[in-house]
Amino acid sequence: MHPVVEQATSEIVTRSRRTRDAYLERMRAARETVAARTKMSCGNLAHGFASAEQDDKAKLRRGAAPNIGIVTAYNDMLSAHQPLGTYPTLIKLAAREVGATAQVAGGVPAMCDGVTQGQPGMELSLFSRDVIAMATAVALSHNMFDAALCLGVCDKIVPGLLIGALPFGHLPVIFVPGGPMPSGLSNPEKAQVRKQYAEGNAGKDELLEAEARSYHTVGTCTFYGTANSNQMMMEVMGLMLPGAAFVNPNTPLRTALTRAAAQRVAQLTALGDAYTPLARVVDEKAIVNAMVGLLATGGSTNHTLHLVAMARAAGIQINWDDFDRLSPVVPLLTRIYPNGHLDVNHFHAAGGMAFLIRELLDAGLLHEDITTVAGNGLTPYREEPLLENGNLAWRPVVTESRNSEVLRPMRDPFAPEGGLKVLRGNLGRSVIKVSAVAREHRIIEAPCLIFHDQHELEAAFKRGELDRDFIAVIRFQGPRANGMPELHKLTTPLSVLQGRGHRVAMVTDGRMSGASGRVPAAIHLTPEAATQGPIARLRDGDVIRVDAERGILEAKVPDLEFNARQPVEVELSPNHFGMGRELFQGFREGVGSAEQGASVLRWPDEHLVGAGVLPCKDLA
Repeated sequence: MHPVVEQATSEIVTRSRRTRDAYLERMRAARETVAARTKMSCGNLAHGFASAEQDDKAKLRRGAAPNIGIVTAYNDMLSAHQPLGTYPTLIKLAAREVGATAQVAGGVPAMCDGVTQGQPGMELSLFSRDVIAMATAVALSHNMFDAALCLGVCDKIVPGLLIGALPFGHLPVIFVPGGPMPSGLSNPEKAQVRKQYAEGNAGKDELLEAEARSYHTVGTCTFYGTANSNQMMMEVMGLMLPGAAFVNPNTPLRTALTRAAAQRVAQLTALGDAYTPLARVVDEKAIVNAMVGLLATGGSTNHTLHLVAMARAAGIQINWDDFDRLSPVVPLLTRIYPNGHLDVNHFHAAGGMAFLIRELLDAGLLHEDITTVAGNGLTPYREEPLLENGNLAWRPVVTESRNSEVLRPMRDPFAPEGGLKVLRGNLGRSVIKVSAVAREHRIIEAPCLIFHDQHELEAAFKRGELDRDFIAVIRFQGPRANGMPELHKLTTPLSVLQGRGHRVAMVTDGRMSGASGRVPAAIHLTPEAATQGPIARLRDGDVIRVDAERGILEAKVPDLEFNARQPVEVELSPNHFGMGRELFQGFREGVGSAEQGASVLRWPDEHLVGAGVLPCKDLA
């Protein structure tokens, strides 16, 4: 192992000892060596199998065969989740072939940030992750299941499914994706139309046509944002079958992988001899693998929130310093849009996850000796899936990338360091995605212009007021203020201004996600303005320095003057009503900080954080 990766892992293990130990003890106590439903009352059990087909009903009555709970994010409005509609029938048939049964345990909401961008509904997006986690727990709480399959793809859905499944960590769980849509309009063409529209040189009909040609059929969006970062992480953590992440929907190979997931999870239950519970798969090494994968691919900054929250659900304590410690030793091996011009389909065709994992393993940057749903550690993930005579098989991935514009080996990376940095200074702590930011734009020092809404900046741009060097401060966008919406409406105008030669950057307590591009953006700033963080003391014209090379974010204001200022207060109530936002008042009041995962969930072992070290009991 690379010594920095080894040291970072060791520190996380030590830091997490008490909470991880307590979590594993609960999972050990929850393990059943017989089907849990056999201990139910007759009335309970009868309700549980009343709707099953006769053959399945007989198996459920006897309790000898594994029963798989399906938790699905299916809906047919969202392209990424529409393919999941056929999965339950497919899974049930595959399960029967190996003597198991399967039932849809429940559904979880799946909202799309692409639909809600710039709309009031976006203020529910981050909170939907914790709603999904709770809905997953409700689904599995019936205690009818010996294993689970989690069907979901996009931004908050996969983190929510995992957070909700981890309290049931005594069960084996496999994640089953839908895959990306085939490539549509090229990304440079789409970006050009967006810029033309922002500058008034293209009409709405032209813009809509370009967007419709980009997002044109079923499947996940093809850019490398949070959704596709999810899929990458599930593979490097060993939570899905090797090579499953980026196979297109409605193809024979995708169908074969879905069937195989159902049959594999049936083999991993406590009723057999290959027991592989989720709690054993999601350990400190798997979490470090996820961080390394994010850095090596320039993945979504949203996972500086989500991965923290997922780890906490497994009793593991990580923070932004862990990302920062790993970043200097993890090279950037991919350049996927918006970090480059090619998309995830090109990445997959070039060698994809198997190539990436092999390169990182050989460099000692990933832990190979983790527990995975495929068995035999991470070694099987060096291979890519294919169909041989109609049967699913795996083969070694190509030795050289098929397209070095999107995927490269360790000996020839796109950059020597990973794609994420932590910034610190008198404004607090934030993260910045630098994988798409040119070196000449990584240090910006300029007067700030303050906005309390992304629409304010957009309007100022349209009025021609922003043709200058400046740092845009968008505050009162944190989880306490309004649910921490993504601020993608800012990407295009700031990119246009940068293209005109202006020195521009952004500082916000809100989010920009994996779709943030070439303009430096210090995001997730904590403490946030709504809790009277330093960002609330900024005034128009204050000079700010954003230095992504040295990790600095500071207001160039004398300390005495800056500390003496009263924080600005903003009336936030307009953001708390309409489009269902009134239902989430309790979430806004109880949410944790960005670096704590921006979660409303509280875990039984939080009081043990920093309380000392106890021996860790492994999950038997």
